[in-house]
Amino acid sequence: MWLLAAGALLAVLGTGSTQLMFSGVASVVKDACNDTVVLPCIVINLKENNDSSMYVSWKREERVFFSFDGPEQRFYRHESVPSANFLSKRDLSKGIASLRLKNAEATDGNYSCEVTELNREGQTKFELKTRMVDSCDEEKPPTPVDKCERQFDIVQSIVIAVLLLFIIVLCWAQLGVIALKCETVRKKKKHVPVACSIFTVIAIIAVVLFIQDGAISMNQIGLAFTVLPAGMLMVLQYSLFKMVLDDITHKGYALISFQTAGYIVAVVGFALSVSACPSVLLSVVIAGLVVMAVADLLALVYVYSCSRMKDHQTPRKAVEEPLNDTKGVMLE
Repeated sequence: MWLLAAGALLAVLGTGSTQLMFSGVASVVKDACNDTVVLPCIVINLKENNDSSMYVSWKREERVFFSFDGPEQRFYRHESVPSANFLSKRDLSKGIASLRLKNAEATDGNYSCEVTELNREGQTKFELKTRMVDSCDEEKPPTPVDKCERQFDIVQSIVIAVLLLFIIVLCWAQLGVIALKCETVRKKKKHVPVACSIFTVIAIIAVVLFIQDGAISMNQIGLAFTVLPAGMLMVLQYSLFKMVLDDITHKGYALISFQTAGYIVAVVGFALSVSACPSVLLSVVIAGLVVMAVADLLALVYVYSCSRMKDHQTPRKAVEEPLNDTKGVMLE
């Protein structure tokens, strides 16, 4: 009986010695702000400590996307993960088979890491999840390591949306003033209201994409459509001035230049903000849009004053023309 017990114990020990053990985790949460993702795989009971006797295979949803053949010193990477590589090839012999790859290539799902050392093998599994920008757990406040924040501050995002809509309202207000005050020019340049309509539609779509909850890439696209198409406003402003003035005055050009300066500031802020995660530079975009809004407000006052002059000058000219004709007849 003792012999049977000893044989069973040796069999158990022998079986255990062929199993590689891992420092495993149940799940890994990646931050959408990170450029790269590290998939953990750490063996804690290697014996040979030589990567030439190891074989490593990484699988996603049971499909191999990365492998390393130790005896041949050969790598395999699926075309969907060209950036995948060991966290440290030098530390592979120490049991660290963790993988690093670009964030965009690390799609959510179930991952497994299989390691073989001579006749010993083992496997660890975990689930990779992406933390959405606004999916913070209110019951568990985030720690400095586990940050939970969106790329663009929600308050600043709302301010930008309000400023853009305010600029659009001012643009339509100028067009309305011209239509009401300048009877002789309201039928001209029909492309101006069409352009205003197109810009309005683009701005509304941009605001929806920018302030909605969701992937950071969508918010970045929304910010791009919020800032970049605003360059149309300078062309629209020039066209609006031409509707009430035959020759734009120095004040008109100064207002267009002021608006252009604000647009340049907004574009610079966009370039600085879209590459930062989380972004703290939206204030530059806000500053640029504030300058544009002030320029549009001043332009509205300018258009109103010019349209009144135009409206008063038109009837006088209409009266003067018959008088001139009468004088011509009398001279004859």
